[in-house]
Amino acid sequence: MKKISLSLIIILYIAAGTNHFLNPESYIKIMPPWIPLHKEMVFISGVCEILFAVLLISPRTKRLGAWLLIALLIAIFPANIQMALDYYHQHNPQLWLAILRLPLQIPLIWWAYSFTKPIVKK
Repeated sequence: MKKISLSLIIILYIAAGTNHFLNPESYIKIMPPWIPLHKEMVFISGVCEILFAVLLISPRTKRLGAWLLIALLIAIFPANIQMALDYYHQHNPQLWLAILRLPLQIPLIWWAYSFTKPIVKK
């Protein structure tokens, strides 16, 4: 089960990171105004998602990749807050989705955290 979970998280973050390059505008528009270089930050975060997912593949780098994913999830949280605020002010009917994204960070962080434990050989 742990291998399936690991495979899924790797696929998820490689796909999410790739999406930053395929659809950068959807990420740029949720960037908080106080963060500089929106387009560049979207591409940097996309590279990070892909790179950190790749680090999960090797047992030697898996813990590092997991901790870096946790840091990234925390770092991008302001964009999720900005999205919810923007949707609220725009009376966007998808506000509920933006609000749902906020607590979703917790299980995503937990999922990454599950790969931070050292491998114990029996």
